[in-house]
Amino acid sequence: MSNEARLREELCALGRSLFERALTHGSTGNLSVRCGDDWLLTPTGSNLGQLDPARLSKLDAESRLLSGDPPSKEHFLHRAMYEERARNQAVIHLHSTHSVAVSVLEDIDPDDVLPPLTAYYVMRIGTLPLVRYYAPGDLQLADAVRGFAGRHHALLLANHGPVVAGSSLSAASDAIEELEATAKLYLLLQGRRVRTLTPAQVAELKARFAHN
Repeated sequence: MSNEARLREELCALGRSLFERALTHGSTGNLSVRCGDDWLLTPTGSNLGQLDPARLSKLDAESRLLSGDPPSKEHFLHRAMYEERARNQAVIHLHSTHSVAVSVLEDIDPDDVLPPLTAYYVMRIGTLPLVRYYAPGDLQLADAVRGFAGRHHALLLANHGPVVAGSSLSAASDAIEELEATAKLYLLLQGRRVRTLTPAQVAELKARFAHN
């Protein structure tokens, strides 16, 4: 099996896993992975649980469609992340329930949305900035994402959902799932006194574990 064929199968398997575990729903969310100088992306309007490896959109570095079905209308989010994060190989954008719920709260810190509740959140996400709201498909969102992506591999789009880049599809998936789990914990703990990790504990984790 060629590398491209393997990546196509891996992307579709991940999409199915995310859908079956209710981390995405309907035709929401999109996944991409670098493939040499080009990249593969889920097509527009596609259900992540029913992806066809042969119909994935293949795009060049300028987002021109080389083969497959028309790409997700949010392809510019992925391109912005790749352009700002040359070392990353995959990008995942979901409308996962708890992360979206956090993104609509009024009293969150836009510079760092979620507190350091667990070591794995710090290790896999670190700092999570909030990107201001733009309508789906608005190209201004790409510029807003570029403003953060050079410094952060994980972003939360206001009233929309998370975008996470990683060194591979599995790394990006691990990170976005950790983000969703932490968002769920954050919501469950609302109104309770919480013992977060201390600044010293966070600094130690960041020094020991590099982010994607």
